[in-house]
Amino acid sequence: MEDNTKQPLTADASLYNGQPTDTGSSCPSARLTSCTPSISDDVKDGVSVENVPTQSTQWFVLRVSYGRILKAQTYIEGKGIDCYVPLRYKQITKHGKKRIVTEPLLPSFIFVHASCSQVEALCRNINASDSRSLLRFYYDHTSFREDAPDKNPPLIISDSAMDNFLRLTSIKNPHVIPVTSENIKYKLGDEVVITEGEFKGIHGRVTRIAGQQRVVVELFDGCLVATAYVPKAAIIMKNDTK
Repeated sequence: MEDNTKQPLTADASLYNGQPTDTGSSCPSARLTSCTPSISDDVKDGVSVENVPTQSTQWFVLRVSYGRILKAQTYIEGKGIDCYVPLRYKQITKHGKKRIVTEPLLPSFIFVHASCSQVEALCRNINASDSRSLLRFYYDHTSFREDAPDKNPPLIISDSAMDNFLRLTSIKNPHVIPVTSENIKYKLGDEVVITEGEFKGIHGRVTRIAGQQRVVVELFDGCLVATAYVPKAAIIMKNDTK
């Protein structure tokens, strides 16, 4: 049964100016598991699960019940399945000292690299004493299943799009934030590649947030993450890289 509720991601309004300050506290890696899929340039950003063999390993987006992202991660990894929880590196001041702390960037979502049958098994395994399902599919609201035209198929993220997202969200910079479409105004909708600095190689679209030029990566409808400030000289049009 499809998920007909499309909940928008909450934008984080806290924007930092200047460079982040790390006072020596270590930042754990945002990459919580070791699986990095190969990159394929001819794969679309999102594909339907309908025609994918059930044993083919893909990136699935799963919705996690509120406040249980770490429990979901532990549960999935306990089954020997690779998953990814993107972290936000947030700068805080405590007792007059600045430090970097981490928290889930998208607390309602977890990304699972597995076969369709493995993911279905994860979603079916519900504790009878718990009225809330820990995991459920996030559905592709832009398409419909061929065998059931009134239902949406589960969303699958292509390897190339996921790799771009992994690289961005693994950078230990508190300026990397989740945003919503209401918070941004694309500059001519330019699709670009960042050529210099810590965001080098990230693909996205140019926008301005709080007066700063940034690049936004949209993984799927409603999931947008913005880089820190990127100078004009460090950006080239995507078509110019070919």
